[in-house]
Amino acid sequence: MEDPSGLPLPRLRAAARGCRACDLWQNATQTVFGEGEPAARLLLVGEQPGDHEDREGRPFVGPSGALLDRALEEVGIARPDAYVTNAVKHFKWVPRGKRRLHQKPNAAEIGACAPWLEAEVAAVRPQLLVALGATAAQALFGRSFRVLAQRGQMLSTVLGLPGLGTVHPSSILRAPDEEAYRLAYQAFVKDLRVAATVISGG
Repeated sequence: MEDPSGLPLPRLRAAARGCRACDLWQNATQTVFGEGEPAARLLLVGEQPGDHEDREGRPFVGPSGALLDRALEEVGIARPDAYVTNAVKHFKWVPRGKRRLHQKPNAAEIGACAPWLEAEVAAVRPQLLVALGATAAQALFGRSFRVLAQRGQMLSTVLGLPGLGTVHPSSILRAPDEEAYRLAYQAFVKDLRVAATVISGG
């Protein structure tokens, strides 16, 4: 496998297709690498591809991606103007009948993918990193980070860039009722508005 450090995005994407650093590739359809503006000021990091992303080979194209697009638009950021990726590049799942149910990546799997995330960040050189959910937040801020307690706060990441953490859009979609959904979505938009303000220099 090619060393990802220092590679431009097209070569990173090609090299990642052959990654065998952990066992997740065995049950995944394909590697799902990041995409978006190669010189984006904002780089968003999710947990891992979901079922839709695994099949299409693109990050955030399922229901979570649609919600993320809506929230970004609400704070004045067009999805193509950002760069979106995941801390883990292969879909981790277990079968339930005909369905493939998401499983949380473990520390070893997150660590195996860390060189790819670091290389993406180095290639894009964003102004700000945004972690979507606990797995991404711990990859960027360390294992002591707690999303609900520290969401929306500007902090230093382990990659040496400023960042903030918020929830993953999928958690909003799991809200038990309309009111819970509304409040969760409003809080998510509030966090993204902090990011929008930072990259706009406001």
